[in-house]
Amino acid sequence: MSTIQPVRGTHDLIGEEQRRYTHVVSTARHIAGLYGFDEWSTPIFEDTKVFSRSLGDTSDVVSKEMYSFSDRDGESLTLRPEGTAAICRALVTNGLTQSLPQKVFYAGPMFRHERPQKGRYRQFHQIGAELMGAAEPLADAEAIALGYQVLTALGVAEHVTLELNTLGDTASRDAWRAALVSYFSGYKDRLSEESRIRLEKNPLRILDSKDAGDRSLVADAPMMEEFLTPEARTFWDDLRRTLDGFGIDYKVNTSIVRGLDYYNHTTFEFVTSKLGSQGTVMAGGRYDGLVQQMGGPEVPSIGWAAGVERLSMLLDASPAAPRSVVIVPVGSPDEKALFQILQGLRRQGVRVEIGYRGSLRKRMERAGKQNASHVIFLGEDELAKGAFRVKAMETGQEEEVSRDRLLSDAKAVFAGVGGSTAQ
Repeated sequence: MSTIQPVRGTHDLIGEEQRRYTHVVSTARHIAGLYGFDEWSTPIFEDTKVFSRSLGDTSDVVSKEMYSFSDRDGESLTLRPEGTAAICRALVTNGLTQSLPQKVFYAGPMFRHERPQKGRYRQFHQIGAELMGAAEPLADAEAIALGYQVLTALGVAEHVTLELNTLGDTASRDAWRAALVSYFSGYKDRLSEESRIRLEKNPLRILDSKDAGDRSLVADAPMMEEFLTPEARTFWDDLRRTLDGFGIDYKVNTSIVRGLDYYNHTTFEFVTSKLGSQGTVMAGGRYDGLVQQMGGPEVPSIGWAAGVERLSMLLDASPAAPRSVVIVPVGSPDEKALFQILQGLRRQGVRVEIGYRGSLRKRMERAGKQNASHVIFLGEDELAKGAFRVKAMETGQEEEVSRDRLLSDAKAVFAGVGGSTAQ
């Protein structure tokens, strides 16, 4: 056994795990397309400022978890810890702020240096959706509806609950921030060291604290609901009414502030009790000022991200392994003719493999281990006759099929022989 192991917090996607991953991503990609979202791909590393500016210096991601390094030119680069900031940077640098709205889907690896645990890795994978350039509550509701339909298509919606909150507009947040500073300042000596730092920079982040002492103080802290401006309250009411129109159930959870600094108005999480402490499977919110931080104009936006690993763990069953047709050479058939059959089937969309070596018995055993749906016996006699024996592995049924029929309508042939088809 090799002594070289994957780096701590990373893992290989092989076999069933890869099939689960592919199923989650391809399902989300399809549903996003139904909602009019186009897929973008951004680099896995960016200028560090893309994340330090957008996520906030007091966020755990920036202060503790980013993989940042200097390249040979002395530039500070960071492996992307999340996707939204990179999508906003791409919107600006590709001159798309004049072509709004933009509806973007993305999928790919992210990187955070945190303690690996069930469903959480240092290299993990996310799917996400961003609707940029729409200020209406309808946009928030549609983004949430997209996320809900992805969960439904994956068959996991029954295991999750949508929790919803509002952070209000700028005026609401400023008033709330002042109230939080006043409240927590009275208990400064009881705050954790980290929360005392946050009190000076971003008191809202204290509400995210996991420290037990901080949590006891947070329980009695002023809530945003008390400071909503009439405009922010109208937005909040309209959002909930629109979600009702979409037929999406939700629960208001006033403790959701999210861990990143760029959110305003809507914040939400889809949570489950099936994954222990890693209960959030999809989360997001509105971020009207983020594009401006990237050097662009103010672009009202809403989006979400979901962890592929966590969604994979929620799937009730793994996608079935693909089944192949296996060509088993008998004797020493003409190679050119053999390759013509092989490629002719592939051109029809049939997954085909060839038994490379060994006795007929060994090749059949190997076809069984490969979960083959059918075997085609191909030898000199079959080539001369222009007809091949096709055997269904599950039923043992055999049928002689002409070369021309096999190369013109292979899927119908395999459906007719044993009633099973390759993928």
